[in-house]
Amino acid sequence: MNHPVRVSVAEAIRSRRSIRHYRPDPVPPEQLRELLDLALEAPSSWNFQARSIVVVSDDEGREGLTRATGGQPQPREAPVTLVFVAESEAWRQDRSDIFDRARRNGAWSEEFIAVSEQGAQEFQRGLAARGLLREYAVKDAVIAASFLMLAAAGAGLATSPMNGWDEDEVKKVIGIDGRDDLAVALLVSVGTPAERRRHPGRRPRGRNVFHRRHGAR
Repeated sequence: MNHPVRVSVAEAIRSRRSIRHYRPDPVPPEQLRELLDLALEAPSSWNFQARSIVVVSDDEGREGLTRATGGQPQPREAPVTLVFVAESEAWRQDRSDIFDRARRNGAWSEEFIAVSEQGAQEFQRGLAARGLLREYAVKDAVIAASFLMLAAAGAGLATSPMNGWDEDEVKKVIGIDGRDDLAVALLVSVGTPAERRRHPGRRPRGRNVFHRRHGAR
């Protein structure tokens, strides 16, 4: 079995392309577990970790996602498609396990936990009043998806972040239809590429990077 050559983070960023066509080679379970663990290392607002990942690798699920994405080839061809779910109501849930881990790791003091919990709840209530809970949870989920894509590139695997899907249909495939507290943030196919794609290039830094004020050179 040929093991992919791992690359640096910088190399993974520069070399990663969105791949639409995949070989049927399965992703080894231990490698997939590592990728998922790395994705879950992504930062999240107030450390709510208001995002989850549904692993779709069975034939029925992949076909369902193919239909939900308007016939895009990635879910059918890739051995795994990950559905990143934003959990907009996670802040209302018990977070004692998160606090316990932070205590054991020596990361948070009791004072910090108390202040953080109060501040987090106030902040989330403000988001709820402005209708922004979903938006913030989606941001957290997309950050996790970005970590996953870079981790996969570093391990020699291909990915494709997918838009253009019917959220209700995706929800049916992963068993959360009717759940308004959960939103589909992104679909990411993972596998061995069956094509090579060249870098189309990016605009120079001076075109998109400004100092202090947008548009200032």
